[in-house]
Amino acid sequence: MRGKILIIDTDKSFIKGLKYSLEQDDYSIDICSSCKDVMDKLIKKVYEMVLMELELPEVNGLTVCQNIRSISSVPIIFLTSVDEDIKKILALEYGADDYMVKPFNILELKARMRAVLRRVNNKNGDNGKHIIKTDDFTINSLGRKVTSVDKNINLTGKEFDLLYVLASNPGHVYSREELLEKVWGYAYYGDLRTVDVHIRRIREKIEKDPRDAQYVLTKWGVGYYFKSDKQGHGIGN
Repeated sequence: MRGKILIIDTDKSFIKGLKYSLEQDDYSIDICSSCKDVMDKLIKKVYEMVLMELELPEVNGLTVCQNIRSISSVPIIFLTSVDEDIKKILALEYGADDYMVKPFNILELKARMRAVLRRVNNKNGDNGKHIIKTDDFTINSLGRKVTSVDKNINLTGKEFDLLYVLASNPGHVYSREELLEKVWGYAYYGDLRTVDVHIRRIREKIEKDPRDAQYVLTKWGVGYYFKSDKQGHGIGN
């Protein structure tokens, strides 16, 4: 049995076909249509992925995505009839990992799911480190959570992936292009500055003083790297 997949949609015909197809690949499927049910399920269960509609009757899917990201870094793919570039960009900025427009080929969806999970698993498997600890916070790749004194630090999916890539290889300087390839892959829409924006947000959430970063540092003219507190303070931050 593969992992659990959570489907968030209200189209019963679409859900029935998608559920049947994914179950043929040995996934276990849960379904919900309300934001409250989504949060309850994510708190109580561990999911491998969330597949969700953008247009929901009670609340906008982007809001649901934000709410999910407040408690979890589970991979999210939007499956929606909304074919607007701005919505795709917003979905990715709000923490989604991919965006597909209905109707789509189920084989393409499965390929994209595998690609997203491969990126997540590759990052989680770097150096065999499932838990990375510093004096100020802990990164848990299995739960895809960052905690500080038993309190969650809320990162979006891309923020978590970016931090984990850097923290898994402390001292290694990654260029912006390398980080785009590792973290965003084919689902990336934008330019190199998106890395800078995400780095700034990560610093605001994990650093005691974002203006004097001690963990996520800059190598001017090259890129970014992670300096473990056990290694002392870095330069060029």
